[in-house]
Amino acid sequence: MSRQPRAYRLDDPNVTAGAVQVTEEPFDAIEAADGVLVPMGEKRRAPWLGILISALSGLLVLGLGLAVENLIVELYALAPWLGWVALGLAILALLAFFAIIGREVAGIWREQKIEGLREAAIDALAVKDHKAAKGIVSDLLTLYGGRASAAPGSARLRGLTDEIIDADDRLAIAERELLAPLDLQARRAIAGAAKQVSLVTAVSPRAIVDVAFVVFAAVRLLRTLSRIYGGRPGLFGFLRLAKAAFNHLAVTGGMAVGDSLMQQVLGLGLAARISAKLGEGVLNGLMTARFGLAALSVCRPLPFIREEAPKIGDVAGELISRAEAAAS
Repeated sequence: MSRQPRAYRLDDPNVTAGAVQVTEEPFDAIEAADGVLVPMGEKRRAPWLGILISALSGLLVLGLGLAVENLIVELYALAPWLGWVALGLAILALLAFFAIIGREVAGIWREQKIEGLREAAIDALAVKDHKAAKGIVSDLLTLYGGRASAAPGSARLRGLTDEIIDADDRLAIAERELLAPLDLQARRAIAGAAKQVSLVTAVSPRAIVDVAFVVFAAVRLLRTLSRIYGGRPGLFGFLRLAKAAFNHLAVTGGMAVGDSLMQQVLGLGLAARISAKLGEGVLNGLMTARFGLAALSVCRPLPFIREEAPKIGDVAGELISRAEAAAS
């Protein structure tokens, strides 16, 4: 007959404390517990594709430099003043190239800073880290301190620097004082882009025009939202930001956002009861609004804490009202 489990108190005289023996876990077991697999005897493959691209880029730069040098020498031999003009143009082009590189690096660094602020805020909210929250608010003041529209909110936040406030309350105050006005601008930008896309694609005669304008509107909207929240993306920074927006759109389920507007258009057949072009315009406008909301989420330096996250109905509700009026 098996013994039934019993509970004992540590100060019970009938309980005898035995010797505790500590044994080290094998390295493989520790790695397996952490979910990390340690490859045994497997060599890391050389990044041949990266080496190929780097080598070809280096050869291209060397060839271009040699061609420019030969051109300057030939022009100087033909006429000295032509050589000096060519040399000046080459120096000007080199300065412009370094300026573009510097702008790209600065844009990517700024985007990474905003992304880092958002991730740090999520971590601080999860563990109620008061010190981290103060640091995030300080970074936000640095980011938006130069804006005249943010001066009143910045002054109120600086007045609360030495106050003892919970981490979530401090970040919520920063959200209200600094980001709420920017959220309003972002919503207006998304709503305006959605209306414009809906109108243009409803009256355009060809599908290729629709596609081109939707892409153009999405690019312009992403840049606008990035600038609203303090980003200044160059070409590569913009591509990185666009990738993050599409990834966020995929994670949140694309158009299936739980909002009734898209279901109202597709599920109830509203687009089928109105003209085909108007229905296409409504759907294109809604998709633009959905992309705008995803872009807003990746451009915003804080997650939504106390402020309500915008939905499609907040930025594209007028499109559905217009479609319903046309269908009735």
